[in-house]
Amino acid sequence: MTDDQSSINPRPRSWIDKITQLFSDEPTDTKSLLELLRNAEQDKVLDADALSIIEGALQVSSMQVRDIMIPRSQVVTVAANLPAKEIIELVIEASHSRFPVVGDNVDNVMGILLAKDLLPLSLGGSKGKFDIKDVVRPATFVPESKRLNVLLKEFRETRHHMAIVIDEYGSVSGAVTIEDVLEQIVGEIEDEYDVDDESYIKKFDEGNHIVKAITPVDEFNEYFKTNFSDQEFTTVGGLVLQQFGRIPERGETLHIGPFLVTILNADSRQIKLIKVTTT
Repeated sequence: MTDDQSSINPRPRSWIDKITQLFSDEPTDTKSLLELLRNAEQDKVLDADALSIIEGALQVSSMQVRDIMIPRSQVVTVAANLPAKEIIELVIEASHSRFPVVGDNVDNVMGILLAKDLLPLSLGGSKGKFDIKDVVRPATFVPESKRLNVLLKEFRETRHHMAIVIDEYGSVSGAVTIEDVLEQIVGEIEDEYDVDDESYIKKFDEGNHIVKAITPVDEFNEYFKTNFSDQEFTTVGGLVLQQFGRIPERGETLHIGPFLVTILNADSRQIKLIKVTTT
């Protein structure tokens, strides 16, 4: 290609090239970097989705496992002494892909059970007496204080998808998955909490419901037999946002009327999914 042709048909610049051009002054901290990025998004140099991912990646580097872990009380475990039939029933009912296998108590984690490893058993392909120790995978243990970016790197290197979280005394305080970390970067990933597209509310277990933030207040009232006003806000997300007075982070809770509301998914702009617990 000649020089004349190059000047007529220059190489299209990527959004990274465009952002670089904007940095006349090198940012000195995360706050100033985010300000530059948001200005770039407003100037249409960077699209909203790309900005959201960058913000998520920056946020992950400053977050710890305790900020996103599944609390101990919500972790579905499999007792090692359960009969095979009961294990299969538990796995089917929970609809998870991985389960911590425990001994006498939750603090005695023997390993991780993958639901797919039960397939031969559920199809009648297992010969002889079933022993869960034959299929359990080694468990990874991480402290509550571990940085999420470090954990993500370890997940990638070990190819593990779940880790058991322990507190300063060595007791199990919860669990965390690679999906939990990735959701902080890219937003909601479809999982067992997701509500069908055609519905707003899904009963998770006794006393707990998963609710989309876009659920109209009148539908929420009809389902839960409540009478929240829809004069100021028409969605449940709006009501929750009003109570917080800001965009809450995942895992934060508050009481609204007779319910304990837990944020399951939210980004820098909006609440997406909540858990409603009857108190």
